[in-house]
Amino acid sequence: MSVVYIVGAGPGDEELITVKGLKCIELADVIFFDRLVNKDLLKHAKQDAKLISCGKFPNCHTMQQNTINLELVKYAKQGKVVTRLKGGDPFIFGRGAEEAAACREAGVRFEVVPGITSGIAAAAYAGIPVTHREYSSSFAVITGHRKEGETDNIHWALLAESVDTLAIYMGMKNLNYITNQLLAHGKSKETPVALIHQGTTNQQRTIIGTLETIFDIAIQEQVKNPSMIIVGEVVRLREKLNWFEENNEYLVASAL
Repeated sequence: MSVVYIVGAGPGDEELITVKGLKCIELADVIFFDRLVNKDLLKHAKQDAKLISCGKFPNCHTMQQNTINLELVKYAKQGKVVTRLKGGDPFIFGRGAEEAAACREAGVRFEVVPGITSGIAAAAYAGIPVTHREYSSSFAVITGHRKEGETDNIHWALLAESVDTLAIYMGMKNLNYITNQLLAHGKSKETPVALIHQGTTNQQRTIIGTLETIFDIAIQEQVKNPSMIIVGEVVRLREKLNWFEENNEYLVASAL
């Protein structure tokens, strides 16, 4: 029976995919996968499965979103089991809702399989809990990217005043603007900030600063996307809770 599985592949570490997500890869006749999906997951596909890359680079899309929608529907109507493999969670800045809507409009059965999102996972792998009873009772996920010429509709004043921890996706290009907005709306310049590059992978690197200093540090350290930006007092806990990068350093040293 034909179906489109819209699957969150998790944040990078292949072992962070869900059991159900892995089953959807194993069952698929056709797999559409994004750029940031760990390619090792594709080893679990059937030998004759058709693998189609539809990743998006900044200002360069391998496949336009409307084309992806049409292709998902096309293969499903051919009686195929289709798995749409997306980094993180498909409904958190992943356009999964658009793909689900396209299936519904075409009369194609679909299922959504949630995935672990980078805003939580990258922070955890950097030793930063997004909530903590002594530091943070709320957190928000925010997009740091907007289309060229698009009006900024983010309520920076409310975020600065009312939310303890901010997890900002796709924000490195606009890091200076983001920090200036938070400072202008009352966030303390001493608020700690973490930039987590390639979170949950062996290439993970975490840079720490404050709202006042992080932009200059990012330039100095040449931090680029894909990186999560975590803003809030919970960042101070990294000093005690950093485990993943310390473990990697130990493993590298042991192998020498």
